[in-house]
Amino acid sequence: MSKLILKPGREHSLARRHPWIFSGAVAAVDGDAAAGDVVDIVSSKGEMLGHGAYSPDSQIRARILSFGDCAVLPPADLVRERVFASVARRGNFFVEGYTNGIRLVNAESDALPGVVADAYGEWVVCQLTSAFADRHKRAIADALMMAHPSCRGVSMRSDVDSRRKEGLEVGGFMNLAGEEPPELIEIFEGPCKFLVDVRAGHKTGFYLDQREARAAVGRLANNCDVLNCFSYTGGFGVFARANGANSVLQVDISADALDLARRNTELLGLCHSNTDFVKADVFKYLRSCRDEGRTFDLIVLDPPKFAEAKAHAMKAARGYKDINLLAMKLLRPGGFLATFSCSGAMTSELFDKVLMEAAADAKRDFQIVARTRQAEDHPVLVSFPEGLYLKGAILRAL
Repeated sequence: MSKLILKPGREHSLARRHPWIFSGAVAAVDGDAAAGDVVDIVSSKGEMLGHGAYSPDSQIRARILSFGDCAVLPPADLVRERVFASVARRGNFFVEGYTNGIRLVNAESDALPGVVADAYGEWVVCQLTSAFADRHKRAIADALMMAHPSCRGVSMRSDVDSRRKEGLEVGGFMNLAGEEPPELIEIFEGPCKFLVDVRAGHKTGFYLDQREARAAVGRLANNCDVLNCFSYTGGFGVFARANGANSVLQVDISADALDLARRNTELLGLCHSNTDFVKADVFKYLRSCRDEGRTFDLIVLDPPKFAEAKAHAMKAARGYKDINLLAMKLLRPGGFLATFSCSGAMTSELFDKVLMEAAADAKRDFQIVARTRQAEDHPVLVSFPEGLYLKGAILRAL
């Protein structure tokens, strides 16, 4: 097995059990390791620190598979063991019956670097964003077929930009094991049903990570006029209608997403008379509402990622401030703003500062009545704060 030798003093992150080794920490590679190979991680003094998955084209040169001086399983066995363990940790989700849309594997936080696997009923869709994960995709798929109850097929979405950083091809949709999924998969979540496009939808097809936030918004929606911005396929708006909203406006730039939002509303068995679907740029639409003097009882802001890296965080902060300032001006007294950021580079502290500055510029007072984060099937390893990417707040206008 090849060795990845660290520079002096660069073993401290491993002592804190952080799962990444960056290229700047590497002194040398002893051996002919290829992308996706398992390598020994060794300190400058020759101490065995663990094993990692090697990625020569990435700034993250190795992703830790095990810490300390212990044997590591062959990759196929390691993958199988960790997939089974990860799925077993989601056991209560299958028992409770609230939803059949579940994240089964959450990458580093489930000890499988670069492996994301989401179950939509009987179908599993993966995103594999590390050289190790891509190299062992068949073993991952076979393990998921065995571990997930009633699984009929496992597919892979390779249209993830982060694959480029690993030197991997960026493509489209591939079936890895079992049957091909249907064009649209129907899932349920609480009182609602959703059609999921696993081939071309965002992420693996649906924002499973916002499950708890959708329920929280639903609890506030009774008798409200609701504006759902960046609605995608309508999750928040559908929950608002299911919980007695007077009216719902679903706004998104994508006509295809709005078409699914319309169909998801129909799955409620309710008429369209109280729901409108608007294809528009959200920034421009919020300004038009301001200029027309329109107001709402509940506004949801769930924008796409504004910052891919820390270097872009301040520019992203300006975008977040703009949309939150506009939304704050549209809220009726006592109204609620549910606002989110899925940018990992946008820290919780910076997000709070953005909301404080937006409220000050809006010249209005707000209470934070709830905070949200990614759902519990998207756990965060305590030694891996990068795993916490989704943060949200529900504000009440005074």
